[in-house]
Amino acid sequence: MNLPVGSCAVDTRTGRLGVVMGHEGPYVQLRPFGGGREWDVGPDTVRGATPDERLRAVTGHDGAHGPGELC
Repeated sequence: MNLPVGSCAVDTRTGRLGVVMGHEGPYVQLRPFGGGREWDVGPDTVRGATPDERLRAVTGHDGAHGPGELC
């Protein structure tokens, strides 16, 4: 799956939500919402986050991003 940089995605192996930071070879690079260390996910184990998942990420990290910076 080719998700755009800045979009929210879910690592289906772990259930972790992350922001797409880039693509390196076949891998999608995700960073935890709110910051942290990036990790690589194979294209067959990543999917776009649902609106509910994005909302939970925002409310779980209240104030981590300014207005309009929702992934």
